[in-house]
Amino acid sequence: MSVVMPCAVDHLVVGAASLDVGCTFVADLLGELPLPGGVHPQLGTHNAVLSLGGSVYLEVIAIDPDGKTPAFPRWFSLDSDQTRADLEVSPRLLTWVVRTPTIVSLKQLDAYAACKVRPMSRAHLKWEFAFTPDGQCLAGGLLPQVIQWRGSAHPVDVLPPGNCRLSSLHGESSNAAQINLALQQMDLADSLQCVESDTAAFWALIDTARGSVRL
Repeated sequence: MSVVMPCAVDHLVVGAASLDVGCTFVADLLGELPLPGGVHPQLGTHNAVLSLGGSVYLEVIAIDPDGKTPAFPRWFSLDSDQTRADLEVSPRLLTWVVRTPTIVSLKQLDAYAACKVRPMSRAHLKWEFAFTPDGQCLAGGLLPQVIQWRGSAHPVDVLPPGNCRLSSLHGESSNAAQINLALQQMDLADSLQCVESDTAAFWALIDTARGSVRL
């Protein structure tokens, strides 16, 4: 299977009912507190970020209570009634994001054919992001969202080094074959291997000062 759009793991996305709750959840689990990121004016969300080693990071994201309602569905399923109900119970890993230098190739991938690429920004950061029509995560979060950074700035540039490192990503799905095919086309077969299962699941293993932690 040839690679259609080369990608690399960029960051993990942890959703929360509020940013404070999400940051506390991550700090309690991983032993390190995410730092304030900023706001996304186009989407009415805000975030905090934590280094996971190298050019990979963790993003805690929540709807900004002071933000405006966006003109289109928010990313990461944050407008989903089910997701909101789940996040009221506890923050959780929603999906992962991969970066590519060729987001123009996105339409060649069947799983992403309906996505719309929009320019985004936060403070000095600029990027393009592929949105699903309804804002939902793809394949329950198992298929990553796609980003292309513009310019040289990246969130990890200002993050202090910590003790957390992304070890591995894992998935289970009744559509494992289709998911793995898409991952192969994105050069991500070594980043996450989805196994066949009647139930859907997605989790990450993070190396911390406390040992390996499941997120």
